[in-house]
Amino acid sequence: MGYPIMAIFIMTAFYGFYFAKLIIQKQQSIKTNQMGTGNKPKKVLLIERITYCATILAFIFGAGSIFLVKQFPPNEIRLTGIAAGIASVIIFALATSAMQTSWRVGIPEEKTTLITSGIYKWSRNPAFAGFDLLYLSMCLMFFNIPLVCVSIWAGIMLHLQILQEETHMHHMFKEEYALYKKQTLRYFGKKKF
Repeated sequence: MGYPIMAIFIMTAFYGFYFAKLIIQKQQSIKTNQMGTGNKPKKVLLIERITYCATILAFIFGAGSIFLVKQFPPNEIRLTGIAAGIASVIIFALATSAMQTSWRVGIPEEKTTLITSGIYKWSRNPAFAGFDLLYLSMCLMFFNIPLVCVSIWAGIMLHLQILQEETHMHHMFKEEYALYKKQTLRYFGKKKF
């Protein structure tokens, strides 16, 4: 199977899970997308809005690279990109599934449930890790400087979003979140005591 077909499959599967979860929760009257909206501090809103723009551009540059890039990295690197892309889909699907009805895009205005089971036993932010792996996947398969720059920018913004969400989670869940934070790493892994 060709690299463009695999890349299209990976992006379609990843964003398919994303939009399916949005639709399912909308049918349950849950406002999932709260990115850059609501009564939040200005800094939070600014980071959310910039993150939103960065992730949209990363999608556009990734999709565009599939069709426009003519010089490619060696096959070994591109195969690593496919592996990263498949991992991104699996991790993101597990993350959105484990979150059940607590999944939100952006910092929620309402209280949700702290999820610490499933893939969240191994990562406090697996959905974000899925995005990062997706960006890495596209860069490895269709390397070009604009795509790499936009992907790095999106990754940095997602990290800033995580930092904001950690502050929110600490205020919302206090000791329960502090204990979870002591046990589980931000991206992947368990802490040893």
